[in-house]
Amino acid sequence: MSQDFHLHGRVALVTGSSKGLGKAMAFALGKAGARVALNYANDQAWAERTFAEFTALGYEGALFRANVTDEHEVNHMVADIERTLGAVHTLVVNATPKQPLKPIEEYDWAFYQSMLDFFVKSPYLLTRAVLPAMKQRKAGRIINITSEVFARGVGNFSAYVAAKGAQIGWTRSMATELAPWHITVNGVAPGWIPVERHADDPQHEKDAYERLIPMGQFGTPEDVGGAVVFLSSDASRFVTGQSIHVNGGMTVF
Repeated sequence: MSQDFHLHGRVALVTGSSKGLGKAMAFALGKAGARVALNYANDQAWAERTFAEFTALGYEGALFRANVTDEHEVNHMVADIERTLGAVHTLVVNATPKQPLKPIEEYDWAFYQSMLDFFVKSPYLLTRAVLPAMKQRKAGRIINITSEVFARGVGNFSAYVAAKGAQIGWTRSMATELAPWHITVNGVAPGWIPVERHADDPQHEKDAYERLIPMGQFGTPEDVGGAVVFLSSDASRFVTGQSIHVNGGMTVF
């Protein structure tokens, strides 16, 4: 691996990393040499199995429980990470709630608020917690896991799409604000990449989406992990305020 992509000596926090895309990102960062803080909120047994798999591969890190929409829990988790692993160099904001597709008449404001809590409040709380060490070091990587749905304007998904749009706007603003400290802020926007939570999705819906992908096949969680490693590394030191779409060409600008 090129020296530019080595993450040895760095600490990465990946929220919502006990399964799915978050797990793949955490493992990719561990493979690149980072000490990884894996985060979960609810299923401790599942998270502990994931962490056992992570350490069995020889990767370094620790497991932390926190609801990333709660200010006290976020601050407590980041303080624990700094004591256990060291100051966070890469923050990957990935944790997400359930995302049901519904017409607007079937949503209520409480659900809209839950989307904003995960995709605006959570990045704000997490960034504010890790920022003092990043500014002191004059280096850092903040990576928001966004989505192609904003670019595609997916229907019957208004709460999620609106919150992701806000997250993308926040990413762009923070990229400008933090550039003088050499802290980059970028987004990774996956397409539909089936993971555990999609196990019961209708096969005809998966087939229909796959037929739309210019590359003709679904991506894998590891594809997203590769983009995150790049944005965490020295190879991306002059890349900020950008959205990298990992979707086989579904959104070509």
